[in-house]
Amino acid sequence: MAREQGSNCRRLNTAKPEVEIAMQSITVRAESADDIKAIDVVHLSAFQGDDEVGLIGELRQSAGFNPALSLVAEFHNRIVGHILLTKVRLQRDHGGVDILALAPMAVVPSQSHRGIGSELVHSAIEGARKLDYGAIVVVGHPEFYQRLGFTPASRWNLRCNLPVPEDALTAVELDKGVLTQGGNVIYPSQFQRVY
Repeated sequence: MAREQGSNCRRLNTAKPEVEIAMQSITVRAESADDIKAIDVVHLSAFQGDDEVGLIGELRQSAGFNPALSLVAEFHNRIVGHILLTKVRLQRDHGGVDILALAPMAVVPSQSHRGIGSELVHSAIEGARKLDYGAIVVVGHPEFYQRLGFTPASRWNLRCNLPVPEDALTAVELDKGVLTQGGNVIYPSQFQRVY
């Protein structure tokens, strides 16, 4: 880190000001069986209810679950965040393709604004790329996800089977052209109880 000349104040690198400092002690890795209770606590504290905890438990038992895409963030050896990507079907008029849905994602409230959520999303995107998935969709706060490279799904004429406002669905293409035909994202029934 650069220091201003003649000052004891540290100047931040302007490329990623807050994230650079905050990420120094953040570790993102795949969940292990020992992490399940801590992951539950993260979601309980972030969402103030157990719907997401139940959803994660059900998704872990589903065919669309891949443990490599269930990531935890550790800060000072404590799990403070979690993100899950689950395989979903993008149904088209003539067939379809498997893509990923990001949900849920949570950071414990006491650790928010450290860039942990952004780091989890970036790590999840990289994990999806390594596994050759062509796209990720998310139902969530569009302002947050658009900062991370997601685009309104309406750009590709994408819809989903969840009862959510159109602008809540965003997507990111990992393989250019995968979403150009549009279609209907079919979330598994487990998601219906949460949305």
